[in-house]
Amino acid sequence: MALSPRFDTDSGSCGGNIFKPPHEPTIFDPFGASTSFSISSPTPDSGESEQPKILVVDDHPASRMTAAALLAVEGYEVLEAENGPTALNMVLESKPDVILLDVMMPGMDGFEVCRQLKQDEQTRLIPVIFITALNDRRSRIRGIEAGGDDFLTKPFDRLELAARVKSLVRQKRLNEDLDHAEQVVFSIARAIESRDPNTGDHCERLVDMGKAFGEYLHLSRADIRDLMWGGYLHDIGKVGIPDAVLLKKGKFTPEELEIMKQHVIIGEKICQPLRTMRGVLPIIRHHHERWDGTGYPDRLAGNDIPLLAQVFQIIDIYDALTSERPYKKAFTPAEALGIIDEETAKGWRNPKLVSQFTEFIHTIGQRKTQKS
Repeated sequence: MALSPRFDTDSGSCGGNIFKPPHEPTIFDPFGASTSFSISSPTPDSGESEQPKILVVDDHPASRMTAAALLAVEGYEVLEAENGPTALNMVLESKPDVILLDVMMPGMDGFEVCRQLKQDEQTRLIPVIFITALNDRRSRIRGIEAGGDDFLTKPFDRLELAARVKSLVRQKRLNEDLDHAEQVVFSIARAIESRDPNTGDHCERLVDMGKAFGEYLHLSRADIRDLMWGGYLHDIGKVGIPDAVLLKKGKFTPEELEIMKQHVIIGEKICQPLRTMRGVLPIIRHHHERWDGTGYPDRLAGNDIPLLAQVFQIIDIYDALTSERPYKKAFTPAEALGIIDEETAKGWRNPKLVSQFTEFIHTIGQRKTQKS
């Protein structure tokens, strides 16, 4: 089946609307007072000039004041809340670095407070230290299930309290740096869509199909996540391709084609410093390899091509084929599978994986037919 000279099933670009607005946090009416306790002293050695804030949540004033006093001596800014709803409000308003949370409180207990914090995109990275009674094994298990990060027993040991809080402040800020770096990377990917608006919702569809096909193949949760992230990031390297090449409507010259091929190398370099991107790197670098070794950039062949890159490649090609572009019409699912079969016969695709993908598409079609 003839395609436009500009169309290549081994290329595409997108950025996608990566970050959707987080769910609006539930705001509770406070039914208790809150106070702030702070003593001016040198900031703890956390590698940051900003004074870390610690929120102490406990319905017993004496316990709360004891923890606040110990932390203030260590140089922290200390906030206090006497119940769960007040604590949730203060977290949203003050954005503490660490939360000391009593387990047993009237009304909303510490476990529920922690669950709500860990489910909210705005507060999930804030470490929670549960305050428990000595050897309270059941509370520790429930705390772990709720998402707690650490535990302290009453009465407080000053050195242990200081060490645990200092460690979690450092970890929280490292996590925030990583989270911010990820957002920058995804923002770059989003910028690519604005440079090439013809791809529409290509990346969003890749994310959805990556999840569905990954589950169909019984891939691990981590692999499915990497497939989904690959949907957004696989062509991030095109940010380094000149517009004269990236947006060219006609066929590439050999020189232009070599420039375009560099996008996989550029994309890998952009994402390589981020630890959480390690599983996505093979997709970014190798989604243009071919089963017979004639692809790029490394001319890998057969199972030397990382599996996730192979899986993603088929999804990417199928979506490009079944989507309308200025230079081509949208092919039907049957036509798209036919083109992929032709490429498989040429030696470009993994025959077993293409067979599994064909079964997957037929399964989706049958489900749609049954629903209608």
